[in-house]
Amino acid sequence: MNIKISTAQFENKSGDKAYNLSVIENLASQAASQGSQVIAFHECSITGYTFARKLSREQLLDIAERIPEGESIQKLQEIAAQNDITILVGLFEKDEHDNLFKAYVCVDKTGLKAKYRKLHPFINPHLTPGNEYCVFDIMGWKCGILICYDNNIIENVRATRLLGAEIIFMPHVTMCTPSTRPGAGFVDPQLWENRVADPTSLRLEFNGMKGRDWLMKWLPSRAYDNGAYIVFSNPVGMDDDQLKNGCSMIIDPFGDVLAECHSWEDSFESAVITSEKLSQAGGYRYIKARRPELYRDIIGQKHSSEQKVVWLDDKTV
Repeated sequence: MNIKISTAQFENKSGDKAYNLSVIENLASQAASQGSQVIAFHECSITGYTFARKLSREQLLDIAERIPEGESIQKLQEIAAQNDITILVGLFEKDEHDNLFKAYVCVDKTGLKAKYRKLHPFINPHLTPGNEYCVFDIMGWKCGILICYDNNIIENVRATRLLGAEIIFMPHVTMCTPSTRPGAGFVDPQLWENRVADPTSLRLEFNGMKGRDWLMKWLPSRAYDNGAYIVFSNPVGMDDDQLKNGCSMIIDPFGDVLAECHSWEDSFESAVITSEKLSQAGGYRYIKARRPELYRDIIGQKHSSEQKVVWLDDKTV
């Protein structure tokens, strides 16, 4: 059956879970009133994200929650029940041994439906990497989750698709940071402060190589190559001291953008997802044509993982 999904973006407040949950509640209610059955928010949308690079282990434990026992999951279940909508959000998690994770959850009126732990966390050295993929069901659709950097490793996307995911939720806090690629860099926060008087200068930065132009180099290809729907969510506005440009969007298996947030206010955009495209798109044929005997041993050969984020200053963690 068809399913209507919304992808949202908003300017979160660092460490202010009550405020962030209030925005999530407001946007979820609006989306449900417009017929959406699912709404997805960005990475660490409950807790805030970039500020965590400055937190000690004790401070991170203080803001992290047990899942599903934590207050935020209980609140999300309330919101989902009141609006009859499935909600996907991110937060920091702590387990019974006080191991810390970057988590993303799916909650509906019955409670927790799925939990995923980021495989490649980096914002704080006290975070533990997740060690498994996540495929689950939403209204008859097989869904997967990959958080931000996880999507840069293309094997993660293919593995999630091969496990059956037809829709892959990709929550991010990304763009507008320095990199070795040409055109990358921070966007001046003053442009955000001056966005009403001078929207053009901000839009040029947000849509150029610091932002959307870079995103469009790779994100549609993840959908196209794998013949899957992609639900990308990203914050807009200030996240701690970094400016983020939103561009939350839904991409179909052809790599075409079905819906995209262009507003700088708290907002969402929606699209109806249909099953026909899953088998019509080229990715469906390419997956069937695979010859894993050629590259099974190449992809699976021993490898020591190295991860370095250029903009992250080691002295801040």
